[in-house]
Amino acid sequence: MTAHTTRFPDGFLWGASTAAHQNEGNNTLSDFWALEHLKGSSFTEISGDTVDFYHRWKEDVDLLVSLGLNAFRFSIEWARIEPSRGVFSAAALAHYRAIIEYCLARGVEPVVTLHHFSSPLWFAKAGGWGSAEAVDRFADYVTAVAPILDGVTWVATINEPNMFAVMYQMSLVLQASDPEAVIAQMAAGQDVVSGEAGINAFSMPEPEEAAAQTMLRAHARAREILHATTTAKVGWTVAVQSLVARAGHEEELPRYQRVWEDAYLEASRDDDWVGVQAYTSQLVGPNGLEGAPEGAELTQTGWAYRPDALGIALRRAWEVTGGTPMMVTENGIATDDDRRRIDYTTGALRGVAETLEDGLDVRGYLHWTFVDNFEWVHAYQMTFGLVAVDRTTFERMPKPSAFWLGEVARTNGESLDITA
Repeated sequence: MTAHTTRFPDGFLWGASTAAHQNEGNNTLSDFWALEHLKGSSFTEISGDTVDFYHRWKEDVDLLVSLGLNAFRFSIEWARIEPSRGVFSAAALAHYRAIIEYCLARGVEPVVTLHHFSSPLWFAKAGGWGSAEAVDRFADYVTAVAPILDGVTWVATINEPNMFAVMYQMSLVLQASDPEAVIAQMAAGQDVVSGEAGINAFSMPEPEEAAAQTMLRAHARAREILHATTTAKVGWTVAVQSLVARAGHEEELPRYQRVWEDAYLEASRDDDWVGVQAYTSQLVGPNGLEGAPEGAELTQTGWAYRPDALGIALRRAWEVTGGTPMMVTENGIATDDDRRRIDYTTGALRGVAETLEDGLDVRGYLHWTFVDNFEWVHAYQMTFGLVAVDRTTFERMPKPSAFWLGEVARTNGESLDITA
């Protein structure tokens, strides 16, 4: 085995990803804020101030630039733009426009996501993605946001629609006259709504077909609006689980790939690009999707340590989309051992390099995440970030992995030692 260096294509994007609800703080008009505050909720903490990105975004962009990165993914919070139905906030629109303009001025490529899991509370109470009006309501929001996207090349309409379809039924909880009573019934094992309620986004029941179909239509409508009103390249991001069949269960694999991924990847055939998000690989066995194999190294999330999952995911997305350009919009590891973060990311980037060598079109790598943040039901226990943060003073403290990835970015991969 020999070590060699790899240079990525000119113009390759190197950066990190964030999400509004997980970073901004005090998103008080969203459905997730409401869920966090319900008695009996699976959330171990409320999001609160998170890392105060809403006020410290300039500091974070400056830090990203100082490290050597050139792309920054963030999301626009629908609940801030449209706090009540049909009422759009000029101040919120100006806030996100300022972030876009600052990124462009600093030479940072903004990768903008329009919906990253959280929705306005009014939308959830009105039926959320199960409502007959959901597509029209989302289209109104996209139309309102489109004017501030001038100069943005990469826009993702919806983050991980396949994972979000798992969480669809949380809107049913919020529609109840007594949501806390519904949660108590669920905790007692009563099937008060069809299937699991999705309060815990990581319990992983299969995606709800009704929600999936609604989001597919919403994405298509949003793409139409954005193509008509902006110059942005439009896509969405898909969680690709790098599924592998156990020996003897190969015939079962296509069914799980279709339910979890293929319908969303197939929709990307009509897109300008697709965001690929991968963290681990899962086996398909006699009982469907399996957890981490016995004896596997586990991350803080309980997922198997699988840096090779990214290469598997990129190849799967390329095959199903028929060659839609790809960007890695999320990839990382929850760990308090930053050396393992560097090791993991080295392995993941090896997979990216190999796909590029094989002719796949990958435009960039955005690490999840930039700053340790609010990881949904796990709150602040899971540390995916390149940068630590003191949640009392909000001081940002880059980890060795941040400087390491910045050097990889500055050299466009030449500093990355890959064993072959």
